[in-house]
Amino acid sequence: MQAADILLAATGISKHFGGLAALTDVSISVRRGEIFGLIGPNGAGKTTLFNVLTGLYAADAGELAFDGQTITGSKPHRVARQGIARTFQNIRLFGGMTALENVMVGRHVRTRTGVLGAVLRTRGAAAEERAITRRARELLDYCGLAARAGTLARDLPYGDQRRLEIARALATEPKLLALDEPAAGMNATETATLRKLLERILAGGVALLLIEHDMKLVMGLSHRVAVLDYGEKIAEGEPAAVQRDPKVIAAYLGGTVV
Repeated sequence: MQAADILLAATGISKHFGGLAALTDVSISVRRGEIFGLIGPNGAGKTTLFNVLTGLYAADAGELAFDGQTITGSKPHRVARQGIARTFQNIRLFGGMTALENVMVGRHVRTRTGVLGAVLRTRGAAAEERAITRRARELLDYCGLAARAGTLARDLPYGDQRRLEIARALATEPKLLALDEPAAGMNATETATLRKLLERILAGGVALLLIEHDMKLVMGLSHRVAVLDYGEKIAEGEPAAVQRDPKVIAAYLGGTVV
């Protein structure tokens, strides 16, 4: 594997909260053009690692590099500008805004007009706002939500809210999309629709980093999988090999992973 193939590299990441070691010397890498799954029992440190990777938490130790640039210690807005977008385990939409407006908010990460231009409604600001609206509509259509553009986010069915979060994340033009349990709470039909969307996103050139408790989904989609347990990485590899790893089986309380 060439270094140029690595999109995201997290090396030796550790994070403590008081006396609790949430992550201990965790290293993962996500390649261009792949879906990388991150699994583990509840409390294993998966979301903490996501929060470190996306700038919400600062690591106590370790290094982060993305697309050849060091991003260690970068704030969330800088991480987003670098090309990492994410969704959250608990949906974080603006409930009182329409689906279209939610996606437009995400798109503003890539705007060039300053505050003064927006206030004065300069010609450039107006043109940019039209472009933002147009792109937001395209992304809603891409995610199967075109008919929901004018619906308030809080009034959308649960599965649509999940896909709206993805549309908003895509509005930032990411190179890597980090998804924290996107299938949580979905029924079988919604999960099947989500899978098709994730496959489409990957085919469009965006790599995916996926936390997911739906083992059928994550093992069926991922090219490689890493397993965390008590804040440490205990396995990494192709899904079939990871499922047979004794440490992984033990971490899931003696049962099989699928």
